[in-house]
Amino acid sequence: MIETKNLTKRYGSLLAVDRLDLNISQGSIFGFIGPNGAGKTTTIKMLAGLIEPDTGTILIGSTDMCREPVKAKQQIGFIPDRPYLYEKLTGLEFLKFTADLYGVEASGFLDKAETILDKFSLIDWKNELIEAYSHGMKQRLIMSAAILHDPEIIIVDEPMIGLDPAGIKMVKHLFRELADSGKTFFISTHTLSIAQDLCDTIGIIQQGKLIATGTLDDLNILAHASSEDLEAVFLKLTREASFHQGDPEAGGILP
Repeated sequence: MIETKNLTKRYGSLLAVDRLDLNISQGSIFGFIGPNGAGKTTTIKMLAGLIEPDTGTILIGSTDMCREPVKAKQQIGFIPDRPYLYEKLTGLEFLKFTADLYGVEASGFLDKAETILDKFSLIDWKNELIEAYSHGMKQRLIMSAAILHDPEIIIVDEPMIGLDPAGIKMVKHLFRELADSGKTFFISTHTLSIAQDLCDTIGIIQQGKLIATGTLDDLNILAHASSEDLEAVFLKLTREASFHQGDPEAGGILP
């Protein structure tokens, strides 16, 4: 459902993403983790069609993002790490604005919007100005807007920032419910416990390279670790990759 081949992006002399190959199947939740500056944000921006790669391809379903960006973006719901909103609109007005952008049919909009707002515990605030929302409520509103047009793929950057424990539990449940219905998630996060609890498969990026990918069991085997703790596995793999970066024989962890 999401496939990248040889995906590369430079900023001047900085190689931010280096020949990234991903293949994420439909109905799965893929976690993308890595140290600061590893290339996560650049990857997300390319997948969402916000910036173009220097080389390589991005397939959203069977649609090439570079060749048919509008068609590809219609299949995507994007949840950024910060909720950029028009705060003088009400929650319902913002969803209507989003629905119009994606061509959601007006006849079924209200029922659909209210159902989604109810799932994200925002129904009682639908007619309140967004400026009165807490940060967590704004984040949940962005999530509501991202799934309003029923996208096949949902790209998420740090989904749980600003959410309280009840909100985190609710969002994790909703993401799993959507994945079980066939939606595909690409989630970038620094919160390793979220990746461990929520994601079916995990990719680790280091200095622009994908150094490991698989289930938690796969990563344990790759790291020669007995721990079920993703943090311990992540630290071991990234330390080894940092030490051996560029040597495909070292540690057996470079693609």
